[in-house]
Amino acid sequence: MAGSTDAGGTGKVYYRNCSEARAAGAAPLRRGDPGYAPHLDRDNDGIACE
Repeated sequence: MAGSTDAGGTGKVYYRNCSEARAAGAAPLRRGDPGYAPHLDRDNDGIACE
């Protein structure tokens, strides 16, 4: 899965926005998936970029 790594260099997947997640073919993201972050889940239902 493509994506940006966090600034700390830990290798965790991080998407700045849903457009980036979709471009990487990762959307939708579910809570617990690599790349999931609360800022991508606007309605806080556990599914981001739906």
